[in-house]
Amino acid sequence: MEKVSVISLGCAKNLTDAEVMLSRLEKGGYEITYNEREADIIIVNTCAFIDSAKQESIDTVLDVADLKKDAKLKLLIVAGCMGQRFSQEVLDELPEVDGVCGTGDFDDIVNVIKKVKDKRGAYLKGTEYACLDTTDRILATPPYTAYLKIAEGCSNHCTYCVIPKIRGKYKSRDMESILSEAELLVQNGVKELVLIAQDTSCYGKDLYGKNSLTVLLRKLSEIKNLEWIRVHYLYPEGVTDELIEEFKTNDKLVKYFDIPVQHISDNILKKMARRTDSGQIKTLLEKIRTKVSGAVIRTSLIVGFPGETDEDFYKLYDFLKEYKLDRVGVFAYSREDTTPAAGFENQVDEQTKLDRKSRLEELLMEITEQKNQQKIGKTVKVLVEGKDKVLKMYYGRTYADSIDVDPKVFFKSDEPVKEGEFIQVKYTDYIDCDMIGEIL
Repeated sequence: MEKVSVISLGCAKNLTDAEVMLSRLEKGGYEITYNEREADIIIVNTCAFIDSAKQESIDTVLDVADLKKDAKLKLLIVAGCMGQRFSQEVLDELPEVDGVCGTGDFDDIVNVIKKVKDKRGAYLKGTEYACLDTTDRILATPPYTAYLKIAEGCSNHCTYCVIPKIRGKYKSRDMESILSEAELLVQNGVKELVLIAQDTSCYGKDLYGKNSLTVLLRKLSEIKNLEWIRVHYLYPEGVTDELIEEFKTNDKLVKYFDIPVQHISDNILKKMARRTDSGQIKTLLEKIRTKVSGAVIRTSLIVGFPGETDEDFYKLYDFLKEYKLDRVGVFAYSREDTTPAAGFENQVDEQTKLDRKSRLEELLMEITEQKNQQKIGKTVKVLVEGKDKVLKMYYGRTYADSIDVDPKVFFKSDEPVKEGEFIQVKYTDYIDCDMIGEIL
C-alpha cells in the first residue's frame, strides 16, 4: 500500500480542504502518514494570497523535493491556490513537481494522482470547489476543536484581493449539510467549532435570499455537548443588530468578533472598494462594546496600500490608539498581479510599508501590555491544549483566544489535566502577549 502525506499551508480554509483530501485518500486505498520521509506521495496544499505566502509555498515544495533524493518520495503534487493560479508556471519553473491540481479538485484527489502517474501535467476542474459537503474529513486540528467551513469563494471583489479569481464567486453550503457535519464532529469529541468562510457574515444570502448566519448559529447552539461556537471573518457591513444580539444572548457563541476592517481612512477604504466607511466602522465597534459585555474584537489591517499618505497612516495609528482593539494583525500591502490595485498610481515603497507596519506593531504591544496588566487577578475559563515540556506548565485558550492566531494562557497544576478539558484559571502575571495563571 502506498503511503501519502499532505502538507497544508496558509489559512484555516486551506486546512479543511487538506482534511477532505486526507479522507478521500484513505478511502481510496492509500495509507496516511505524517512522517514525510516515509511517504511515496506528497501533496503540498499551497497558498497564493500574497507574495510571502507564494514564497513559503515554493520553499516548501523545494524542501519536499529533496526527499526524492534521500527518502522514498516518488510523486510530488502541488494542490490548492498556487496550483490554481500559477499551474503552468509551477510546471515550467519547478521540474521537481510531477503534477498540479487546483481549488476545485480536492474531492477528486485520488483520480488526480492516477492522472499524474500516467502523465506529468496540470489537472484543474475550475475555480469553484465542487465539494461543499465536507462531512468526511480527517481532522488535522486537536480532537476537541474543528474548523467548519460554511461557504466557499468570495464575491466582494476588494481591489487588492485575488481570492475571487482563485476560489470563484461566493457559494454557501446548505444549512442541513453544515448541521449534519457539526453533529458528527461533536459526537466524535469536538467541543469547539470555528466557523470559517471568506466572509461568514453574508452566509446564506445566495441560497435563502437573505443573510442567514444568525439562524445557523441558533441551530448549531442546540447541539448537545458543544461548548463553544466561534466565528471568523465577519465583514463589518454584515454585522447587523440581529447578529450582535445573537452574540449577546447565545451562551455557546463566544463573544469574539473577528472583523477585518483593513483601514480607517476613507480615502484608502474607497480605493480598496470596501463597503463601509470610517464612521460606520467606528459606530459598529462602539455598538458591539456597548451591547455585548466582555466582547473581544479582532481585526486585520493593511498598511502601504497604493496612495496611502502620511495623513492616511496617522488616521489609522490614532484609530488604534483610541479604540484599543484586542487582537490585531498588521500586514504590509502586497502588490498582486491581475488585481485592480496593482495598476493604481502612487505605489508605496517597500521600506515605507515596513516602517509603518513596525510603528503599528509597537503601538499594539503597548496596548496589549496595558490590557494584560488589567487582567491580573481575574478568573477565566480555559480550554486546556497541552503541556510545555520546557516551561513545565500547561497551556490553553480562553474565549478571547482563537486557535493558532492568538496568545496562550500558561498555568501550573499539581494534578494532571487533560487536553480538551475546561478549567478555571486565575491570572497572576504575563509574559509578552501570553498570560500566566494558577489553576483553581
